[in-house]
Amino acid sequence: MEALKQGADALFILLGGIMVLAMHAGFAFLELGTVRRKNQVNALIKILVDFSVSTVVYFMVGYGVAYGTSFFVGAEVLAAKNGYELVKFFFLLTFAAAIPAIISGGIAERARFWPQLIATAVIVGFIYPFFEGIVWNQHFGVQAWIKGLTGEEFHDFAGSVVVHAVGGWIALPAVILLGARSNRYRKDGAISAHPPSSIPFLALGAWILTVGWFGFNVMSAQTLDKISGLVAVNSLMAMVGGTLAALVAGKNDPGFVHNGPLAGLVAVCAGSDLMHPLGALVVGAMAGTVFVVMFTLTQNKWKIDDVLGVWPLHGLCGTLGGLAAGIFGAKALGGLGGVSFGAQLIGTAMGVAWAVLGGLVVYGALKISMGLRLSQEEEFDGADLSIHKISASPEREANW
Repeated sequence: MEALKQGADALFILLGGIMVLAMHAGFAFLELGTVRRKNQVNALIKILVDFSVSTVVYFMVGYGVAYGTSFFVGAEVLAAKNGYELVKFFFLLTFAAAIPAIISGGIAERARFWPQLIATAVIVGFIYPFFEGIVWNQHFGVQAWIKGLTGEEFHDFAGSVVVHAVGGWIALPAVILLGARSNRYRKDGAISAHPPSSIPFLALGAWILTVGWFGFNVMSAQTLDKISGLVAVNSLMAMVGGTLAALVAGKNDPGFVHNGPLAGLVAVCAGSDLMHPLGALVVGAMAGTVFVVMFTLTQNKWKIDDVLGVWPLHGLCGTLGGLAAGIFGAKALGGLGGVSFGAQLIGTAMGVAWAVLGGLVVYGALKISMGLRLSQEEEFDGADLSIHKISASPEREANW
């Protein structure tokens, strides 16, 4: 029976890892559809190569920083218990690799390729796993301190703060340090639209992410005996809540409609194992509204050229999710309880502060030492031709 349980747990978390791996195709197609056509190839290559760099760095360094586990042992040790520790690494790697995938969307269309890969290595090797270890592995006694102060530990079941808020808030200083795309904001005050290249690809990316998210959330249980149908239904309700709110707030704009479910899913991660489904619906609707309002403000009023809106979507909705777990997870609002709003406030604030500091240090250092941005001519030609020497549809262009 024990051998059967070990095998079932290994298969369970392996399937979760595969589902979250598929989400990276969603990141790629969401970015591909949102950027202009001259940057589509770059979007696809960035996500795949970022994932590959993340895998090597997290295997060698990051997983050890978070969980104190080293894989520099014999294969017979790694294969113990059906290799569960290895497939757990695979599952958690897909979370870690989401950080550079999130950032990629914010700095799209004008960022240099190699400096971003260096940033990926530093972020996945240290910045992300340092906070991951604090929240999910009791490092430095921070969770015990929060519990002593508020009565409960900081609760983040599937990473509203650990993954999404951290990724979004790292991206914000990167976007600001990089500057807006050429001709996005003109001297006369006019704003150039820079419309998406493909709404169908944008929608495909959103759908792939949405489906994979059920692995992201449900499989965060990490063992089969801890699986919860409540997590699945709460994820579903937050997804539709985000969609409907974005539909209304975004006035039927397809970009907003397809980012709405993602906003809802970001926000429900932290408390998806605690909330009542109606609470999850409300949290999703709040997140969908926050995304539309804040994306519009950042782009049009504050003139922060965050191409995919990763700071509103992941940074702000992730922050909302961390706080919402302390409200809608409470028994007074139909939740399971065992959570404190004070703990959620402290843990969320710590995640935001660490991410902003990390983003400033990493991207500030790269800007000073190497430069972050393509030249004006390279940006005009597009990242596809400037970096990869090929466009998304070379045959058609040759026939022209």
